[in-house]
Amino acid sequence: MTFRSVNPATGQLLETFEETSPAELDRILERADAASREWARRPVRERAERLRMAARTLRERKEAYARTMALEMGKPLAQGVGEVEKCAWACEYYAEQAATFLAEEPRASDASRSYIQFEALGPVFAIMPWNFPFWQVFRFAAPALVAGNAGILKHAPNVSRCALDIEQVFRDAGFPDGLFRAVLLSNEAAGAAIADPRVRAVTLTGSDRAGSQVAEQAGRHLKKTVLELGGSDPFIVLEDADIPRTAETAAEARLINSGQSCIAAKRFIVVERVADRFVQAFAAAMAGRKVGDPLDPSTAIGPQARLDLRANLHRQVEESVGRGARLLLGGRVPDGPGAFYPPTVLVAVEPGMPVFDQETFGPVAAVIVAKDEAEAIQLANASSYGLGASVWTADTRRGERIARDLEVGSVFVNGLVKSDPRLPFGGVKRSGYGRELSEYGLREFVNVKTVWVA
Repeated sequence: MTFRSVNPATGQLLETFEETSPAELDRILERADAASREWARRPVRERAERLRMAARTLRERKEAYARTMALEMGKPLAQGVGEVEKCAWACEYYAEQAATFLAEEPRASDASRSYIQFEALGPVFAIMPWNFPFWQVFRFAAPALVAGNAGILKHAPNVSRCALDIEQVFRDAGFPDGLFRAVLLSNEAAGAAIADPRVRAVTLTGSDRAGSQVAEQAGRHLKKTVLELGGSDPFIVLEDADIPRTAETAAEARLINSGQSCIAAKRFIVVERVADRFVQAFAAAMAGRKVGDPLDPSTAIGPQARLDLRANLHRQVEESVGRGARLLLGGRVPDGPGAFYPPTVLVAVEPGMPVFDQETFGPVAAVIVAKDEAEAIQLANASSYGLGASVWTADTRRGERIARDLEVGSVFVNGLVKSDPRLPFGGVKRSGYGRELSEYGLREFVNVKTVWVA
């Protein structure tokens, strides 16, 4: 099989890549298994120093990597630079914290001495998406590698150059040969890798459909899995919110990465008293973002990553309008080359419409009016997803109280939902299970071993 890298802004073919052969995959897994055993025996401080070198390597090449992301999946340049910087930050964070996170923990028991120690599992097979081609990889790789594991990356086929660049980062940072490898595989071949006994754990970021398939395959072979899946995050605006500030942040929260983010705000649930004011300000903020060439520094919104993804997004909009939603802004496929889609705002949205029930992966905002706080919470939870949510209010205590009632993995009060190496990240319901980042993310990929001494 041949994988194609296509510029979504122009439709131009950039590169082609040949699939990793079964024989080569076998060699890669054999080397990763051996490398991880040797790597896990090295002192934590030595593993941490390699991560620091990876951070330096990333920063030295951030402009080049941002350009690769712009070309392969359409990310605006400034956002790409920021993504690489965030990867470097994650490497530095885990380099600083690894000794603490992996330290033995004494426990009182009937033994003369008992404690918990954290040991590497071995090769971790990572299936990663195209939307944050570097960040999605490093938020698994930094904790997994510093804990003593190996990493095998199956990236989305349309960002194969990014995958190979990431492999080069770890090689140039001085990690052992074979400890981190990118493999170019079809979904069928990925199933064979999951089944291989040398793979000890599997992590996936992707759709809930992909997560279900991988969980089934991994479960058949009793492999530990971490799944970070889709989201339809509610953005709850209460009557005491600062409307101008909230509306501006709402546009930012919906349009980050051209709307192609699992934790982007997607359902804007506004209490009735301030709905008209919010919608007017929000639509103006959405309309003010420039759509264009991701290589142009002034561009805020690039193309969608593929034409088929744009077509699916537009279908969701059209079906929702057909069921009674009203188009306030955008919603039309532009003429010309590329997979561009305009900032779009739908009002009069209700449960049962695709833009409410499904994840919308693009610059489409669904506005839902609630009569009061209680209905806003009910609407927020009326989703099969449970990744993140934000609450906007002048009363932060009220926001914290509401946070306890929201069925999600993260709640941000008066701030847009974002991932941070210092905080655990993940969801509930069809948004997956397990956690990435912080000490919780690192401990997903270790054997938590009890030692009891008479």
